Amino acid sequence: MVVEDVPESFARVEAVGLLGEGEELVVQVGVVAPGNPSGPHTPEVRLAPPFLPLLSSFWRCSSITMTLQKRQNGSVSGMSSSFSLVARDLARAWGSFTVLDGVDLTVGPRTRLGVVGPNGVGKSTLLKLLAGVEQPDRGSVTRTPPTARVGYLPQEPERGDETLGDFLARRTGVAAAEVELERAAHALGEGAPGSDDEYSAALDAYLESGADDFAARVGTVCADVGLPERLLVLPTSALSGGQAARASLAAILLSRFDVFLLDEPTNDLDFAGLERLEQFLDELPGGVVVVSHDRAFLERTISRVLELDEHTHRGTEFGGGWLGYLEARSTARRHAEEDYATFQAEKSRLESRARMQREWSVQGKAKAKKDTSEKDKNIRQFRRATSEKVAAKSKITDRALERLDAVEKPWEGWDLRYQLAGAPRSGDVVMRLHDAVVTRGDFRLGPLSLEVGWGERLAVVGPNGTGKTTLLLALLGRLPLEQGDRYLGPGVVIGEMDQGRATFAGGATLLDAFIAATGLIVSEARSLLAKFGLGAEHVIRAASSLSPGERTRAVLAQFQAQGVNCLVLDEPTNHLDLPAIDQLEQALDGYDGTLLLVTHDRGLLEAVHLTRAITPTGEDIEL
Repeated sequence: MVVEDVPESFARVEAVGLLGEGEELVVQVGVVAPGNPSGPHTPEVRLAPPFLPLLSSFWRCSSITMTLQKRQNGSVSGMSSSFSLVARDLARAWGSFTVLDGVDLTVGPRTRLGVVGPNGVGKSTLLKLLAGVEQPDRGSVTRTPPTARVGYLPQEPERGDETLGDFLARRTGVAAAEVELERAAHALGEGAPGSDDEYSAALDAYLESGADDFAARVGTVCADVGLPERLLVLPTSALSGGQAARASLAAILLSRFDVFLLDEPTNDLDFAGLERLEQFLDELPGGVVVVSHDRAFLERTISRVLELDEHTHRGTEFGGGWLGYLEARSTARRHAEEDYATFQAEKSRLESRARMQREWSVQGKAKAKKDTSEKDKNIRQFRRATSEKVAAKSKITDRALERLDAVEKPWEGWDLRYQLAGAPRSGDVVMRLHDAVVTRGDFRLGPLSLEVGWGERLAVVGPNGTGKTTLLLALLGRLPLEQGDRYLGPGVVIGEMDQGRATFAGGATLLDAFIAATGLIVSEARSLLAKFGLGAEHVIRAASSLSPGERTRAVLAQFQAQGVNCLVLDEPTNHLDLPAIDQLEQALDGYDGTLLLVTHDRGLLEAVHLTRAITPTGEDIEL
């Protein structure tokens, strides 16, 4: 490789070399900056082949001498061979509401840690603290070495004017690495003090982020997950729900972090995407901290579990993977209940004995005092002494009660006992499409014909981007038909849960939004929301500020308030915590209305009774 187009300001450049794949360029740069009488200094910097042109940033230098040497670089993945991310005594609160209190964890190479707990317990907040996106009120997060790369991938897709290519560059840290490298190169060209070390550090970060071959990799990875290369120049707002899910997956696959902090990475992913993600995590040498409610995914990917407790706001770590966690938690719960029962029984026994002893003592003293028939003073003295001994025994029992080690009652958190309120039966035909064609941007679905009868339980399945959500919107009349007919039967009362939980995504408070959606009075609305774990501190907040799981629970509460005979659910388990998913499965299994279900949750598909499974084109398939 030959360095060409060197600015005339360079007094001398000797840069001839040939680099093979996996090699980097070691450059000894002798810099004499204008007005710097101290002479040259010769920092060593390394350049990847695509960035030799950055040497033009030294244009203000009066002389540059470069000697080149080929060196086999380190890990192709760009990950450090040894690193750690250590959190100690992390605490975070929102006003008077404690979110986390004294959470500890350690992440190193090959760590696979799943973070679980009820909605709103602080799982996403913990990831943000680990990533440095937010600062703790107490405690510390330490990276060793300080240059260890930590990547945070949030749970909700970001949709805006940013192009898909720019989105991927930002999410992977490539964009930030490029900006920092250009800044450091300019400072080195200016001869700024310490700029040589800054440039070397910026270049290290640039190479470790995978920025040197990002342009070559992005097209391949996007094609691998089913995103055509033409989408890279489109704004993310133009992507479908399935494409947005694939974009998030592509960002993970393109990243070269030492520690991956993944918040609900399986949301909206189809089965092929889930398999690709699981394969990536299995082969990844770095550490992973993942928040997920996908039980099958957790069982396949994690080796440790950190459970955040909604009562103490602390974390408890379990080994043995997902199944080991379930067994250990069940055992710990059983032991806690047994210990509490033993404590209560012993406490009750001692209290009963102390009470009887005090009663005997009082009765004995009173009887001895009243009994004047006994003339023998020795007998009277004996009876008084006996009463006093009983009183002394009661004091001994009281001291035993004081020494008894108290055992707290095992905390019983919020428990959703969910039942879907029904509505009167609708007609035999609930909804129908005939020769329908619908378009969304450049996506076209149809022509297709589909009829949904009363009491049918349909799963709409298929890869991301094939039109599952589009089909639901066409059936519900949310999208106009380009051609064909649509029919909604008489007496159909629809309960719809869209992917974005749009009913509770606005700026109004949760209470106001819920009353507007259900027509309940304030006291009834508060009472029903509380049953879904949305208490006084939740209802006064803007609905959009709630976690996605909390907004999902609000939608479920809305169904119970209104009564529906046709449920249309688009990825209903996204963001829900595990106990709520279990309750939802039971509620759906006992629901006697019509059900249209779009989900990639393998556990939900297995747990809920379904009568049909169809593709977005209306074709019946076997699950």
